[in-house]
Amino acid sequence: MDEKIKVAFVCVHNSCRSQMAEAISKLRAADVYEAYSAGTETKPQINQDAVAVIKEMYGVDMNLSQRSKLISDIPPVDIVITMGCNVDCPYLPSKHREDWGLEDPTGKSKEEFIKTAKIIEEKVEDLKSRITNGKISQLYS
Repeated sequence: MDEKIKVAFVCVHNSCRSQMAEAISKLRAADVYEAYSAGTETKPQINQDAVAVIKEMYGVDMNLSQRSKLISDIPPVDIVITMGCNVDCPYLPSKHREDWGLEDPTGKSKEEFIKTAKIIEEKVEDLKSRITNGKISQLYS
């Protein structure tokens, strides 16, 4: 592959789950794909509970490296991952699309944020593996 695959993590406000997925992907899968996050709306700042958990678990300060973005703010992508927003995400052209069906931890305990981060990490590792092993065939046709 000449150019890295681009993956967008999308949810409504681009303030929590999609931001966590972007941060974890940049840490765990940057060698395989470029990660972006975006939403149909934005928030003035990223969810601070998510920021605290990602900083504690992974040493990444999302306040410094990320911001809430609209879908129109990111480059064209190959893969779209919706986070489980229970809303119709607008059409974002891609070669592959899947939904991770994650519950939003906003307003819940720190344990819920940690649980969400761990699920995202597992899913990021799985996505990385599927891309590496050519299991997402639409990208190679």
